[in-house]
Amino acid sequence: MSKGRAVIAVVDDDPRLIESLEDLLESAGYQARFFSSAHSLLAGGFSDVDLLITDIGIPDIDGFELRNLALKARPDLPVFLITGRHEMADQSRAQGIRGLFRKPFDGQVLLADVGDALRDRDMERDNEN
Repeated sequence: MSKGRAVIAVVDDDPRLIESLEDLLESAGYQARFFSSAHSLLAGGFSDVDLLITDIGIPDIDGFELRNLALKARPDLPVFLITGRHEMADQSRAQGIRGLFRKPFDGQVLLADVGDALRDRDMERDNEN
């Protein structure tokens, strides 16, 4: 949880998506950290992450499992799921997820939702204090 720019962790094995998300997130003032697998993110933990964006179809630990691990470690961590596989986005375990994006997605909509999720999280923290 950063004191300055919000840290967005992105887990995806598609280098083209990583490159475009890096440009998008950093142009919006976020600090972006990229991981090609869930294991590489898990090795460092979630303590300095403000929001997680993960592909559903990553190998070994899929995006749903990674979301569950993240929320177990940090219940307040906003997690967004992205997928290029439309059938995965329609699965019952994807229903009702606030941050579910099907590739290709509108970058401006993603940024708006990221901003909303971070503001909502900060408001909840303020209300707890």
